[in-house]
Amino acid sequence: MIGNDNLIRKIRYSQCKEEYMYLTDSTDRLIIRRHPEVYDPAEDTLLLAENLTVNKNDRVLEVGVGSGYVSLIAAQKAESVVGTDINVHAVRLAKLNARLNNIRNVDFVLGDLLGPIGKRFSLILINPPYLPDATRIERRPIDLSWNGGKDGRSMVDRFLGEVEEYLDPGGRIQMVQSSASGYGKTMENLAALNFKVKKVAEKRFFFESIYVLEATKTE
Repeated sequence: MIGNDNLIRKIRYSQCKEEYMYLTDSTDRLIIRRHPEVYDPAEDTLLLAENLTVNKNDRVLEVGVGSGYVSLIAAQKAESVVGTDINVHAVRLAKLNARLNNIRNVDFVLGDLLGPIGKRFSLILINPPYLPDATRIERRPIDLSWNGGKDGRSMVDRFLGEVEEYLDPGGRIQMVQSSASGYGKTMENLAALNFKVKKVAEKRFFFESIYVLEATKTE
């Protein structure tokens, strides 16, 4: 596993109050405002954030920003960051969290997946909903953050079908995947699209394992 000691330390010492989370990243403590209809930074969020490979000249896109935490971490190193989310509460919250932390090289846009974006990026980040659909759940905006459809792959497969149009030649994808929704299939599909794929991090639970995959487009 990569970075697990840091992840455990971050979770243990993060303060969580009713309205705010205080999360310590590699450089500073970020103040993250919460919302009942937006996914809080959790183990999968932190696993991605801890293993980001962001360069100072990267133009980054995050799909499904939630609270904006990963985008704000990326923005500390990147040239610029754009984030999208289909949940209006998430977009509003991410913008608020950027202001709270005085991070200005980031913008958040309301929209489905890659739909609202009209340009290419050198790095695309995504922590998609990957849990299979439960038959009896309350349909709320926050459900969009975890409900991956019948087999957990609804958003993942849509993303893979569109991502090449938004990625620079030689660009990279970093994404979270789960053993519950066939991460091996994601690696195979990326390889079929001429990406060089590797697993850069893993965290195991009793019910599933989650992974951070990195895929580089071969020119």
